[in-house]
Amino acid sequence: MASSPDSAATLAALQRLIDVVAQLRSPEGGCPWDLAQTPQTLTPYILEEAYETVDAIQHGDSKAIAEELGDLLLQIVLQAQIAQESQAFDLGTVAEGITEKLIRRHPHVFGDVKVADAEEVHRNWQAIKAAEKNEAPEAPQPLSRQLDRYARTLPPLTAAMKISRKAAAAGFEWDDVAGVWGKFQEELAEFHQALAEETPAEQESELGDLLFTLVNIARWHDLDPVAALQGTNRRFLQRMALMESLTDRPLTDCTLAELDALWRQAKQTLAGLAEGKPEASAG
Repeated sequence: MASSPDSAATLAALQRLIDVVAQLRSPEGGCPWDLAQTPQTLTPYILEEAYETVDAIQHGDSKAIAEELGDLLLQIVLQAQIAQESQAFDLGTVAEGITEKLIRRHPHVFGDVKVADAEEVHRNWQAIKAAEKNEAPEAPQPLSRQLDRYARTLPPLTAAMKISRKAAAAGFEWDDVAGVWGKFQEELAEFHQALAEETPAEQESELGDLLFTLVNIARWHDLDPVAALQGTNRRFLQRMALMESLTDRPLTDCTLAELDALWRQAKQTLAGLAEGKPEASAG
């Protein structure tokens, strides 16, 4: 197998990281914070670093991508170090496992199998994956089991869209979009009622039903709810930053009326910039 001219340097850098993490976890001279961590307490950092890595990739900043990938790699090495301490597995086990899986699932690269296109690669991958789990490819898992994996492993909004799409493909679908809007109005009324009469747990349940129905509306209109919410978050922060630049006082010192006026001015200014105008009047 071909190797990069820089592979020795890469392996040396990786080994240095492994050694540093081992020292941080050492009972003799290690870091109290690192020593206090468990696989469970580190889980939020895995998610956080993964999201920050995606954000860096979306912005196309090579320096930021390298930095965020490093932060993500640290979480992998930390998890492996903690597992090694309890003799569960080590980083070598992790690397060997994924390497063997890649070789096994790419027989057209590492074996004699011939493929015509990417679609055939995908079909072969699924068949090999099913064989690994002692499942017949022609006998798929129950739908509920397939959807449960999304609920357990994906961020809630992404999982909701995946579940919605898969359920619709299996026949759990409205006749038309008017039916989805009718369901939305029904869930909205139930949420209002829960807020007025029910317990916090029941209110949360109704809120979840309402959000899931809204995800279905997004699916019917070929909209991405994750991208939509991310865009709203960005616009909100842009407007808040502009509001702060429009006043010489902290926003917490402003009255509600002043905040509303600043919000409207910021919104109008940003709308003008989006249209290519140098600036927009506050009106």
